[in-house]
Amino acid sequence: MPLPEERDDESTLRPRTLAEFVGQPRVREQLTLVLQGATKRGAPPDHVLLSGPPGLGKTSLAMIIAAELGSALRITSGPALERAGDLAAMLSNLVESDVLFIDEIHRIARPAEEMLYLAMEDFRVDVVVGKGPGATSIPLEIAPFTLVGATTRSGMLTGPLRDRFGFTAHMEFYAAEELERVLRRSASILGVDLRADGAEEIAGRSRGTPRIANRLLRRVRDFAEVRADGSITRETARAALRVYDVDEVGLDRLDRAVLGALVHSFGGGPVGVSTLAVAVGEEPSTVEEVCEPYLVRAGMLARTPRGRVATAAAWAHLGLSAPTNAPGQIPPTLFESDPAHTAE
Repeated sequence: MPLPEERDDESTLRPRTLAEFVGQPRVREQLTLVLQGATKRGAPPDHVLLSGPPGLGKTSLAMIIAAELGSALRITSGPALERAGDLAAMLSNLVESDVLFIDEIHRIARPAEEMLYLAMEDFRVDVVVGKGPGATSIPLEIAPFTLVGATTRSGMLTGPLRDRFGFTAHMEFYAAEELERVLRRSASILGVDLRADGAEEIAGRSRGTPRIANRLLRRVRDFAEVRADGSITRETARAALRVYDVDEVGLDRLDRAVLGALVHSFGGGPVGVSTLAVAVGEEPSTVEEVCEPYLVRAGMLARTPRGRVATAAAWAHLGLSAPTNAPGQIPPTLFESDPAHTAE
């Protein structure tokens, strides 16, 4: 759990307006049109669904939507809505034009999801009173509101729920140049002397994710203040990130453990994710949701019908020679000698 002062930092670093939000230009342009159109009509905007990997700014965008509309933001999460009554209580307390943000909306319980359908379409809910044959359904009007749903696994959303969102946007990983802009903005807010080469070094290890970039910035700041002169240069960033086990491409201890187990224990695969998780002492969901997205994007892991396979890039990153059947490995040509078939 982050320390209180770090939670304060995270809150301080969040952009407050779409103009301050760095990256995701297509999403920003589309969302600007949605919000300005709704403002001109004097009506709540369509419900918004934001999908994409963790740490790309979905929660920040939900907060910005509420701020741009001048509306109150109510926050909950899918796992917290286990019963329809939990959702009914929250919906009945909304006032007109409120923004309701449901994080990890794909994990909402089915009874609550079914209640949400009617709330999203007609701004009412049916409350069941009593049990058994004598139970009756009482319609309850609720104030017009805008739902913002966020999900890291859009494929787990049911069709009926997905179809009720009038605007959907997928958040993409950030380019290194965009992360440098994020870092410069954060450094300015935190009062950190971040040099251009230091920003470039941190951005290159941030896995395309602003949340990770800001976290690494805070850790490098600690190192710079304790073991250096307080300025973050490339060399200072490199030295700091060695201490925190973040390598030159952004892999951390767990990422390297996954690749190491895949290569050393299973010969590069294929191996099932559950077996791989046991080998590194983690839950399968941790390997699947925390490690795999970046390893796949970095070209070091391949998902196949038979299981996970280490690519040639993974072997190379570990300082090993890849077998000829590793994904991404260039096979010997007719003009190159194949050691396996060299005459003695």
